[in-house]
Amino acid sequence: MNEDDLDLKQLAAEREKEIVKTSGVGIAANVLLAAFKTAAGIAAHSIAIVLDAVNNLSDALSSVITIVGAKLAGKAPDKKHPLGYGRVEYLSSLLVASIVLYAGLTALVESVKKIVHPVQPEYAPLTLAILAVGIVVKLVLGRWVKKQGEKVNSGALVASGADASFDALLSASVLAAAVVQIIWGVSLEAWLGAGISAVIIKSGVEMLTGTLDDILGVRSDAELNRQIVALLAEEPEVFGAYDLFLYNFGPNKNYGSVHLELADTMTAEEIDRLTRRLETKVYRKTGVLLTGVGVYSRNTGDGEAAQIENAMRTMALSHEWVLQFHGFHADTEHKIIRFDVVLSFDIDRHEAVATLLKEAQAIRPDYAFQIAPDVDVSDV
Repeated sequence: MNEDDLDLKQLAAEREKEIVKTSGVGIAANVLLAAFKTAAGIAAHSIAIVLDAVNNLSDALSSVITIVGAKLAGKAPDKKHPLGYGRVEYLSSLLVASIVLYAGLTALVESVKKIVHPVQPEYAPLTLAILAVGIVVKLVLGRWVKKQGEKVNSGALVASGADASFDALLSASVLAAAVVQIIWGVSLEAWLGAGISAVIIKSGVEMLTGTLDDILGVRSDAELNRQIVALLAEEPEVFGAYDLFLYNFGPNKNYGSVHLELADTMTAEEIDRLTRRLETKVYRKTGVLLTGVGVYSRNTGDGEAAQIENAMRTMALSHEWVLQFHGFHADTEHKIIRFDVVLSFDIDRHEAVATLLKEAQAIRPDYAFQIAPDVDVSDV
């Protein structure tokens, strides 16, 4: 086991420990709040307070799911799942988002029922004090949990923290409705409950869609892409870095592949030494493990090849749907030209290649062409 593996395991262990500790605090706080609010809601005949208590219980359940998700995600890779179980955390985030959405829909239904069939609650000073304390606790808890989630890159914790902040807003609306009723005798809790329920539902939908994006796979972070390409391009032997693909297998578990443009005079030993050095460099600087490094051979010392490259580059980039031209090589002995183009999603790939092939053959009819269409997967 090398130093990089030890660093990775240590970071994963520290991350799991932080998630479990944060979630444990959330469980304890939410269970206590739920108990006090349930008693206060029943005593006051307040559906809003009871629903607020149920919401706290759902938060406790969310924290339990987060702990289970972190534990499962931390399992060591095995033969069945050789890249580990990191994506389990996305499933736990999905469950948390579903619970938030369900809580919002349930609260909305109950609030509408109370609008249609109103019940006059009876608030005691102790009830108001419990609500006030709950607001403060939820605000502090929400900010802390969200901050910890961002610190360890846990979508489930971030979602739980955001939900706790919305819970504080819900409790604040219930408290405001209680004060209005006590002073003016007007019951607003059902209407406020409906409004806050809509906000919670919106939050749940956003959490749900965000997590689904993580599961499906989204465009990799542009800044990270640029950082990796810059690190690769720092080496004097590298003329360019292209086709960067990043594969995510859970928070902080990123793998990648890339093509490097190198001189056609480099030996296999020199390329091997260079790629190993670059893999270590990128991992230490970004945490991304390059599992595959391909090579484009760049013509050196051939004036005809340079002229052909300029002509092909100009031809290809004259089309707005060609985003990038790279990987050019001209075999002047066997009369074969090959190059890659990054294509926009606005053009059919087969149509694009057919167009480029026709135009390229018109420029150099004495050559055969190999044109590889690449997908626009990263902003580099």
